[in-house]
Amino acid sequence: MALDLKISSSDDKSLVELIGDLDIYTSPEFNKDILKEFNKNKKDIVFDASGLDYIDSTGLGAFISLYKTVNENGKTIKIIGIKQNVKKIFTITELDKIFRIED
Repeated sequence: MALDLKISSSDDKSLVELIGDLDIYTSPEFNKDILKEFNKNKKDIVFDASGLDYIDSTGLGAFISLYKTVNENGKTIKIIGIKQNVKKIFTITELDKIFRIED
């Protein structure tokens, strides 16, 4: 399955809606698009993961890569609306300790 991104920006943050699967096939484009948006605006990023159905290790790697860039610039990443099956992957890998995750 594909991954659709809907990106909107307010004064203090960029909101990114994730719809579909974040995996080996969609991670490169995801990373490129989010970095482009971040480098343009340098704002906190909120990911609405309510439409994210699946994530694999390359998807997690993309999040970690983004985290490093965003954190180095003094900004934050928050993930909201995450489904239990996706949240479980963040919990198992202990990435829930790095990312702010709100159900």
